[in-house]
Amino acid sequence: MELKWLLCVTLLALGILAVQAHDMDEDNDADDVVDIEDDLDDGIEEVEESKSETSSPPPAPKVTYRPPVPTGEVYFAESFDKGTLDGWILSRAKKDDTDDEIAKYDGKWEVQDMKETKLPGDKGLVMVTRAKHHAISSKLSKPFVFDTKPLIIQYEVNFQNGIECGGAYVKLLSKTPELNLDQFHDKTPYTIMFGPDKCGEDYKLHFIFRHKNPKTGKYEEKHAKRPDADLKTYFTDKKTHLYTLVLNPDNSFEILVDQTVVNSGNLLNDMSPPVNPPREIEDPNDQKPEDWDERPKIPDPDAVKPDDWDEDAPAKIADENAVKPEGWLDDEPEYVADPDAEKPEDWDEDMDGEWEAPQIANPKCETAPGCGTWQRPMIDNPNYKGKWKPPMIDNVNYQGIWKPRKIPNPDFFEDLEPFKMTPFSAVGLELWSMTSDIFFDNFIICTERAVADDWASDGWGLKKAADGAAEPGVVGQMMAAAEERPWLWVVYILTVALPVFLVVLFCCSGKKQPSAAEYKKTDAPQPDVVADEKEEEKDKGEKEEEEEEDDANEEKLGSDADLGSASQEEEEEEEEEDRKHASEEEETVNRSPRNRKPRKD
Repeated sequence: MELKWLLCVTLLALGILAVQAHDMDEDNDADDVVDIEDDLDDGIEEVEESKSETSSPPPAPKVTYRPPVPTGEVYFAESFDKGTLDGWILSRAKKDDTDDEIAKYDGKWEVQDMKETKLPGDKGLVMVTRAKHHAISSKLSKPFVFDTKPLIIQYEVNFQNGIECGGAYVKLLSKTPELNLDQFHDKTPYTIMFGPDKCGEDYKLHFIFRHKNPKTGKYEEKHAKRPDADLKTYFTDKKTHLYTLVLNPDNSFEILVDQTVVNSGNLLNDMSPPVNPPREIEDPNDQKPEDWDERPKIPDPDAVKPDDWDEDAPAKIADENAVKPEGWLDDEPEYVADPDAEKPEDWDEDMDGEWEAPQIANPKCETAPGCGTWQRPMIDNPNYKGKWKPPMIDNVNYQGIWKPRKIPNPDFFEDLEPFKMTPFSAVGLELWSMTSDIFFDNFIICTERAVADDWASDGWGLKKAADGAAEPGVVGQMMAAAEERPWLWVVYILTVALPVFLVVLFCCSGKKQPSAAEYKKTDAPQPDVVADEKEEEKDKGEKEEEEEEDDANEEKLGSDADLGSASQEEEEEEEEEDRKHASEEEETVNRSPRNRKPRKD
């Protein structure tokens, strides 16, 4: 248990030390910084020398940029890699109904490299200024006519400084005799408007087309439904994103971002307002009859108020069972004049009236249950019924909710091929933005999906590959984030070290059993042996008992034989002893004086 607590405290201490070390580094003065930089320079020189002796790590993969080239027929393709605005026309128009100071399209456009490009040589069109009207356009190689082939428009956008309020959408300008790109403005007729737009927290991806009413000849904007996908990242991550619109002759459409579909539908069913008006409309001249009864329920005309119904009974009455608490101060007011208050020196009674001290809570009431005139508390009146109303019953004359009758729509038409829109002959950017440096690149308008995909692979695909090669790994990103937010070190330690510690603790360490010697020292009862050990020892004991019995039998047999031979030897020894004693006794008798014979003289 002590080891567990020690490890936990160590982990926490490491996190705190990491944070403190980061803070101390930030608080170093300028002299220390200079010294550290000198030391680092020396260290770097030594490291470089050592690196020259040892093998250097393999360099990061390098992505080489080559301008994309269309692989099929296109109506428009622009990569801006020539570094000029050749073929593009800046608008000199003015917005209508706007003050002259801000009506001009005087926003600045330039061809530049991206600010933080990972692909040297890749240029794009940049809307340089902010809070100005911008308009620029370019002619197609030939007008696009909607017939039997799809329409594909694709381009790239990078909000290099993020985006506060503004758009980055394109307009496909309708082919009309009046089209003058030098005077391109917000009222210039367009066929399709497509692209990202944002203001506040409203993130949009527009697809709007202007549909011509075949009966009146007027144009009406049709907006695609909002996509279900979350678009916020495309506006905030400061990365280049690829926007693609695909329109098919069967009226279906797809909107893709980074070659992933984010919205799709059909021109006949998924546009607002609908392309085709309803066949019938409500008659504007129809009026509801005066005797039309729309009431589903009515008061029961036969109901009568009960005689005991008292409409005048109050909802609340005084509680007659209440008793005034003891110690209630009837003669003391709840509020008294503040005795410490003083009239301000600048108080003018002629202007301000007679001065009165402000009221404060009576201090005598703080310890008492209450002050002033005591009144009984109010309770609900059990006899209260309120104003009587007759119950509601079904209305036998109910006719339902009245609606005007339907009549044929005089403006009805049915266009089953809204794909066949007005031909367009130019592409334009007419924008206002509160953020500068919006980057556009690699415009293409074509009819084949493979051509657009190849163009994307050679342009946007290279940017994506270059960004991926330059991005640090997961560990590098974590370290960089921790440099900005030192508290992340604690999170890293807890999320990485703590699981490892728990795995080691619960998987690799077991509970140590005290030895028999320790139990003898402490006289503590030994724990029971686990069931498996009991069974094992029981089997072992039975085997030992069997072996002992076998040994005992063998010893018994051997001992019986030994006993027989030993008893025979003892008998022989006893006989020998008896003979020996007998001979000794005989010899003693012979030597005795009594037994001597007299000597004959």
